[in-house]
Amino acid sequence: MQNTGTRSPATTPTHCPYCALQCGMNLTPVGGGTVEVSERADFPVNRGALCGKGRTAAQVLAPGVRLTSPLVRSQGGALVPAGWDEALDRIAGSLGRTRARYGADALGVFGGGGLTNEKAYALGKFARVVLGTSQIDYNGRFCMSSAAAAGTRAFGLDRGLPFPLEDVPRTGCVILVGSNPAETMPPSLRYFTELRENGGTLIVVDPRRTRTAEQADLHLAPRPGTDLALALGLLHLVVAEGRVDEAYVEERTSGWEEARAAAMAHWPEHVERITGVSVPELREAVRLFCAPEAAMVLTARGPEQQAKGTDTVGAWINLCLATGRAGRPLSGYGCLTGQGNGQGGREHGQKADQLPGYRRLTDPAARRHVAEVWGVDPDALPGPGRSAYELLDALGSDVRSLLVMGSNPVVSAPRAAHVEERLRSLDFLAVCDVVLSETARLADVVLPVTQWAEETGTTTNLEGRVLLRRRAVTPPEGVRGDLEVLHALAGRLGVEKGFPVDPEEVFEELRRASAGGPADYSGIDYRRLAREDGVFWPCPAPPPHGGPALRAAVTPPPPAGDTAPRADTAARPDTAARPDVAASGAEDAAAPHPGAPAPAAGGTAPHPGTPRLFLDRFATPDGRARFVPVAHRPSAEEPDEEYPVLLTTGRVVAQYQSGAQTRRVAELNAAAPGPFVELHPRLAARLGAAEGDPLAVVSRRGRAVAPARITTGIRPDTVFMPFHWPGEGRANTLTNPALDPASRMPEFKVCAVRVEAVPR
Repeated sequence: MQNTGTRSPATTPTHCPYCALQCGMNLTPVGGGTVEVSERADFPVNRGALCGKGRTAAQVLAPGVRLTSPLVRSQGGALVPAGWDEALDRIAGSLGRTRARYGADALGVFGGGGLTNEKAYALGKFARVVLGTSQIDYNGRFCMSSAAAAGTRAFGLDRGLPFPLEDVPRTGCVILVGSNPAETMPPSLRYFTELRENGGTLIVVDPRRTRTAEQADLHLAPRPGTDLALALGLLHLVVAEGRVDEAYVEERTSGWEEARAAAMAHWPEHVERITGVSVPELREAVRLFCAPEAAMVLTARGPEQQAKGTDTVGAWINLCLATGRAGRPLSGYGCLTGQGNGQGGREHGQKADQLPGYRRLTDPAARRHVAEVWGVDPDALPGPGRSAYELLDALGSDVRSLLVMGSNPVVSAPRAAHVEERLRSLDFLAVCDVVLSETARLADVVLPVTQWAEETGTTTNLEGRVLLRRRAVTPPEGVRGDLEVLHALAGRLGVEKGFPVDPEEVFEELRRASAGGPADYSGIDYRRLAREDGVFWPCPAPPPHGGPALRAAVTPPPPAGDTAPRADTAARPDTAARPDVAASGAEDAAAPHPGAPAPAAGGTAPHPGTPRLFLDRFATPDGRARFVPVAHRPSAEEPDEEYPVLLTTGRVVAQYQSGAQTRRVAELNAAAPGPFVELHPRLAARLGAAEGDPLAVVSRRGRAVAPARITTGIRPDTVFMPFHWPGEGRANTLTNPALDPASRMPEFKVCAVRVEAVPR
């Protein structure tokens, strides 16, 4: 918890840098260079609870842990300290030479789901305005994109949770699919505990008996890659048992007959053979889900990180729609977003196909709006580029130089050995990071940038709640912010204006750029965030001078496979109390809810924000949710004689994502010192392996070695590896980059492997 910079004497309320809960915490300098993390009970999401990662977060501020000087590659091949001007000149010069020789699309930009909204926005603008490249994407493509595509397809809008977490304990049943919040976001587990204490039921779908599954009333353990068949089997039973909410389907949805026909091809006994989940378990799950008046389905990476992830999530959404469990109080489908700003990171322009405000890059109206804010010609904006893995795969050939900000793909990307080789083949690589990550070690220039406690900015948590993370300490000398980096590079590349270093100034521009878009932040500002516990988007600005609300254009639904909402989507879900307004697509003009901010000068009340979406209409042109017919299909890579076992991957409680920061905290390393291979005793017996013995897991892409962890909590046909570590235990050496056709998400969660004992 050390930091040598100058410190404010006061306690600063802020938010954790890790997962999408964005837990509230307090930071207090206590002398001797130590920053103390303490609970912040007033923040409603975590209500004071912090996991081990949050409690130790300030330890990564220490100079001995984090970078404090730019590094450049010497002629001898080593990374050596350099001054900022030298480092920035080298980056700008290399990017400029690459563009002059190969064209703008030879330049790539790779962002991160941990960047603040301001930095994500500025990075997307930098790529498109300064570099002129279409080649920008971010690691959030690996996390939530299938759920985003499915949610957009069904509802017309993607926001991870369309309701606040406080609704979870008040519903009647939750089906939690492919999620282990007990380890991935521990403070959220209390919501599921309270659900059961209140008489509700919890169904967990996971091939492993995780700490979360142990809390469930019913645990379904399907074979990895079969979640789609499972959801279709449950919907088949809903139809066969007469549990469809016919009135709701008629009044609020479209496409039911086609989806119904697709589900009826997945009868229970057939689904049992595919998934390994017994027919009695399927019937019990339907009974528990349909018995209460309200229920929810929440998905995470398990069903999403598949080459059919969009259809899989769509099948779970169909189950919600058929039973009337969407767009009603205490009911609905939601995605448990993973990364700290995974929600905001995909809304404001660092994704290959999107512009700020969650606008489509191919929409002419969206291009005109954003180009006007940026002061450029709409025709000058490049079109959509490659998705994350496709961008990484093109390195060294089509893409010759790359700027990475806040990501570590050497550890986190699928087929990671190949991605590492592609990074090494670049003409030039620059990395902005807090620590010397495995990706940064390959760079030609590394820039030490500020992190969460050393900068102010906004994030958007898994509920769609926009939050203000406040600067609590001054960064060490030699460290600069990402906004300063982009400002300096833009100037060196000939763009003198448009890249301010003040995050509030950037946010004010983001508000204008997002105005009228699906993710409308225009009614939010820093002062409001400072006095509230966050504001839920959409939150449009009030009309000027108390006049009529601005009208939003209605555009057709996105074509199949389009991962971004249409610009200016008709349904502002907060217009529930004003059917006349909602039907026209106008911005909300309803009275604020109790506790909303006081009216602004001139008597115009600010918009209260939108904690709950879709209560009267969905964000589609006709206000109806759309069923999408889907059918089960095999995973991209099924087991065979050579690779007879399934591998699935995930996280452990003491580490986070690629581990670049958490692996530098002694307490967390003591709890989770390294990778392991989790396997069933029957598989261990066939291998002659005992607990702790080294095992090699081999796929068509490579080989990883880690100690055995033997447990009956996993299927005998499946092994599990956490993905936080580099080196010989790197799980993502093995994973399959097969892509979902709609979301372009890789199939991290299932691939075929063989497991071998390693002689000691």
